[in-house]
Amino acid sequence: MFCLRTILLASASIAPAVLMTGNALAQSPAAQNGLSEVVAQGGVIQNITVEGNQRIDVATIRSYMLVGPGDRFEEDRLDRSMKALFATGLFRDVSLRRQGATLIVQVAENPIVNRVVFEGNGKLNDDTLRPEVQLRSRSVFTQAQAQADRQRILDLYARRGRYAARVEPKIIPLDQNRVDVVFEIQEGSAALISRIAFVGNRAFSESRLKEVIASREEAFWRFMSSSDTMDPDRLNYDRELLRRFYLRNGYADFEIVGSTAELAADRDAFFVTYTVREGERYRIGRVEVDSQLRNLDGSVLLPFVQFSEGDWYDGDAVERSVTKVQDEVQSRGYAFVDVRPRITRNAENQTIDIRFEVAEGPRVFVERIDIVGNVRTQDQVIRREFRLAEGDAFNAAAIRRTRQRLQDLGYFNSVNIQPTQGSAPDRAILTTTVEEKATGEFTLGGGYGTDAGFLASVGLRERNLLGTGVDASINTTLAQRRSQIDLSVTDPYFLGRNLVAGVDVFHVQRDNQDTSSYDERRTGFSLRIGYEFTEHLRQSWAYTLSDRNVYNVDPTASRFIREQSGKTLMSQIGQTLTLDYRDSRIDPHDGFVIRLGTDFAGLGGDVEYLRAKLDAAYYVPLERVFGDPDYVLAISAGAGYLWSWGDNERIVDRFFLGGENLRGFEVGGAGPRDIYTGDSLGGQFLWTQSTEFRFPLPVSSDFGLTGRAFVDVGALSGLSDSGPEVVDDGAPRVSAGVGLSWRSPFGVINIDVAQALVKKSYDQTQVFRFGFGTRF
Repeated sequence: MFCLRTILLASASIAPAVLMTGNALAQSPAAQNGLSEVVAQGGVIQNITVEGNQRIDVATIRSYMLVGPGDRFEEDRLDRSMKALFATGLFRDVSLRRQGATLIVQVAENPIVNRVVFEGNGKLNDDTLRPEVQLRSRSVFTQAQAQADRQRILDLYARRGRYAARVEPKIIPLDQNRVDVVFEIQEGSAALISRIAFVGNRAFSESRLKEVIASREEAFWRFMSSSDTMDPDRLNYDRELLRRFYLRNGYADFEIVGSTAELAADRDAFFVTYTVREGERYRIGRVEVDSQLRNLDGSVLLPFVQFSEGDWYDGDAVERSVTKVQDEVQSRGYAFVDVRPRITRNAENQTIDIRFEVAEGPRVFVERIDIVGNVRTQDQVIRREFRLAEGDAFNAAAIRRTRQRLQDLGYFNSVNIQPTQGSAPDRAILTTTVEEKATGEFTLGGGYGTDAGFLASVGLRERNLLGTGVDASINTTLAQRRSQIDLSVTDPYFLGRNLVAGVDVFHVQRDNQDTSSYDERRTGFSLRIGYEFTEHLRQSWAYTLSDRNVYNVDPTASRFIREQSGKTLMSQIGQTLTLDYRDSRIDPHDGFVIRLGTDFAGLGGDVEYLRAKLDAAYYVPLERVFGDPDYVLAISAGAGYLWSWGDNERIVDRFFLGGENLRGFEVGGAGPRDIYTGDSLGGQFLWTQSTEFRFPLPVSSDFGLTGRAFVDVGALSGLSDSGPEVVDDGAPRVSAGVGLSWRSPFGVINIDVAQALVKKSYDQTQVFRFGFGTRF
């Protein structure tokens, strides 16, 4: 923002002239009288002289005229010549006069813009306003263009809810027919939505419908949200949300009669009213699948329909059923399929019969895949995520999966794959439009974690190195109870093949004094490689060499810990086999994942063991119940076992229970323990189970708040060597609680409050669990 108040005050006596348009000038009485005088004497034009021009060449001016030497002085052609000159936008005044047989064209050129300045803007900076205006430095100034730019600025403020904004363009004359253009802005206050009302609703209360729409009424706590700002686009979105909500709840005849937004007299508040006609509520009648495909009976597709007879009609469920049936048919080898729902209303008994017609669809092949919007990311990085190639049959399910895989990369703000007709009716072009986002991170952070205590971190990471998809990072964390430094590089398509390769170098130091009376240090590296068998089945391998040191053992620690003091070298090879049918790897709402991991140590080194781990998670979408896709039930379970041979079983290799895997208990707070010293000793056999209900909180999504309620169960047991001072019964522990996640401007904050419901007297519990991290 540039301040020109002094210049404006000094130029207060200079009032910008109001310029008339070319048509208005040419048709004004003065202009018409002038033309009449020019034409009255008659005769032929012998010469054309141009006066008043400074920058524009005489030949250029003459080229716009419709008369020339040898033409007669005709009023119509002279009038059209004046209009043509005004239409160029180069002149603020044009007049014609006559000296004998010479036509004199008197012009006054529009000034040249020296610079464009904004004054008074605080809510929108210059970088936001400048692209909206068409006047530029060294462009020709016209009053019409200045007014058009004024309106664009007002529209921009209106989209921000500032309908009381005022914009006044002023010009400051300079030498050589130049001007500075100053847009004086009074931003005014934001016009927030004061009241939202509904007319015609009977089935649902006004408060319930307010929860459905995205717009919100003004409230003091919405200072971080824009949902209470008047936005015409959001009102249209609200109409769609209302329509889908009623269709989802059985109101197939629902319609929005009207929606109005009235601006208060003082222009600082809006009153929004939706008028609806609900109609009758319908249940599902007959449900049929009619297959016209050879060797495919419609009855085998019925289980993929997302509703049954007697349910309330659900428009979203119909769309999901079409997708599910189509995907199932294509998975059976039918490349071209068309699924269409036929809906029959029975007004008398208020039911809807639905028949899904499955027929062979048009034979369409992918002619070409175009990629648009990738400035940094290489084309090959995007193309390798496609689940179909040029020449393949068009497959909507593969396109949806491709879009999800591209989103899961984390490189793009948005991904859109739009099919259009190619060179022939049976050819399709897939235009993939991506909007890239920053993938480099330099972090300086601090915070607090229940496990690590107060912490500070420094990190540098690039998740898409030079646009190749390579993920490279180096991070350092200093904390009260855990400090580490990590260097990691991962190539998701090593050598351009179906291989994920990576290397990690690490140094980790942990303070376990509170739970087991010792400190631990690990230094080493890991080499990783992985590959996919299918879209859903993958395997990874890793070799790790690590120097471990158990030191600073408290003299009063358990003898099982004191005996293990010192250094050991671990040489381990491990693998993880993953079966993944989740709808998203980043934010799953549906599907399941199963992981089987095994670690074998004994290829050299000082320890020998085999450790196996099995984990699974199942996600149940509850959108049909609550009408919101953010309602999810997550059920997870895991088990692990450690076999060791010889007399070198180490505490640093065992499983521990508590903290992340059993909320309500401290890290290592449950399981085998020395009852004399209170030290947690870990165990060989671990199992856990968690049932978590995730839900959005009744606040604007702009806040980034989500809630959860959970029940955790787990047990840990098994020590190869124990004594009378060790308790090791393997009894299950149970806890329950609620949690909150906030994607705040300072980082992700996780808060859990859990109560240990089933525990032993010697267990260490933890009611409040808090994690905080920040970047700046």
